[in-house]
Amino acid sequence: MHLEKDEKKMERHLREIYSKGVDLYLEGEPASPEEIARKFFVNEDTVYMPDFVTDEDGTLREVRYDRVEYR
Repeated sequence: MHLEKDEKKMERHLREIYSKGVDLYLEGEPASPEEIARKFFVNEDTVYMPDFVTDEDGTLREVRYDRVEYR
């Protein structure tokens, strides 16, 4: 139950960012806030790390979630 709440909270946050014109990506492909939040919380063995991409003025332009591989 707690994970569902966290997933919805993340989804709302990503929707807010997206509504401000920030592009969202998951593993290199454009993705919706819902897709990212679901994937982020579905598999406990997989870790996704966000990379915040800004322009030369420091304005956030992209958030890229990529899977982190542990060896």
